Amino acid sequence: MHHSQYAGPSSLYLAIGSLEVWFSYQTPVAFRTAHTGLVIRENDWAQTTGKHLNAIDPDHKRRISGEEFEERWQSILGRLARAAADIGMESLS
Repeated sequence: MHHSQYAGPSSLYLAIGSLEVWFSYQTPVAFRTAHTGLVIRENDWAQTTGKHLNAIDPDHKRRISGEEFEERWQSILGRLARAAADIGMESLS
């Protein structure tokens, strides 16, 4: 089951099972799983994305670099792909 929510101009919240993802424009900027807790990246863009990040969690000390975020995000996507393969899904799209 999934849930999506329009969270304001140019932002989106999406929940698929226990995975929660926040997007600014079309870019994932934060995610949460039971395993990872909240993972939120630094703002490498402009003021609007900064507002989206602050709405997710205003604590700037929790934010990680874009490079580290991307590594963790790719790991989550890999786990999703393996889980989909395990249940016989050819593709997540």
